Amino acid sequence: MPVQQLGPQAVKEAMDSTENAIYVDVRTENEFAQGHPEGAINIPVAQPGPGGMAPNPDFLKVVSAVLTDKGQAVFCGCQMGGRSQMAANLMEQSGYTNLTNVQGGFGGKVENGVMVVSGWRDSGLPVETAVTEENSYVSLKAKVGI
Repeated sequence: MPVQQLGPQAVKEAMDSTENAIYVDVRTENEFAQGHPEGAINIPVAQPGPGGMAPNPDFLKVVSAVLTDKGQAVFCGCQMGGRSQMAANLMEQSGYTNLTNVQGGFGGKVENGVMVVSGWRDSGLPVETAVTEENSYVSLKAKVGI
């Protein structure tokens, strides 16, 4: 099944009506700490490195340790929708079957200086800044022994 594409408002509605749905925020740990959708978990698909952003080599290891049901509804979000599409594609190749990319992500999608899709934050949806043992990448990767 191909990765679905939904905007933040439709994602919130789908999550509210789907049992065990999870929002995976694939932004960096720092971006996540500055604000994320309420209830999201953080598993970065890319991390800052010496030459800019680089793929996170542990992404799929952590995903498979945390999300053991490959049919679970998973909503992948980042800042605008690009990294989350990459993450959803990787997960699909790994056997996950119920994936949605959050178009507009957390901060909104901008093209040529114009906001074309409002993000989660600007759509008035619930945002939190708490980084806890349940949602932080540090604690999630510890489950894998990394």
